[in-house]
Amino acid sequence: QVQLVESGGGLVQPGGSLRLSCVASGNIFSINALGWYRQAPGKQRELVATITAGGITNVADSVKGRFTISRNNARDTVYLHMNSLKPEDTAVYYCNAQYYSDSYTLLNAWGQGTQVTVSS
Repeated sequence: QVQLVESGGGLVQPGGSLRLSCVASGNIFSINALGWYRQAPGKQRELVATITAGGITNVADSVKGRFTISRNNARDTVYLHMNSLKPEDTAVYYCNAQYYSDSYTLLNAWGQGTQVTVSS
C-alpha cells in the first residue's frame, strides 16, 4: 500500500505563489504515477497535474503556464508549484498516487487534502 501526506496549503493573495508537497510512503516502488487534484465547494474533483514514473507530465489547461508539477530524485515526493494564483484556484488540493497491488491491479491512494485559498 501507499500512504500520502500533503503540506504547503494556505492563504495567498491573487497573483501570489505557493508550493504544495506530498510525501509518499509504503511501497513507493509500486507507484505508476503521482498527481494533484482539486475540489472547490460545490464542484467535482478535477485533475490538476500528474507525473508518471517515467517523468511524463500532464497539466490541466486551466492551470497550464501557471502550475508546474515536479518530483524529487527518490521519486517519493511530488510538488505542485503554483504561480499567478487566481481566486478560482481556491480549493482543497489532494495528492494522488496510482500504484500496483501485489496482484498487479492498479489502485488509487489519496492524501488528506490541503486547503488553498486565494483572496485579497
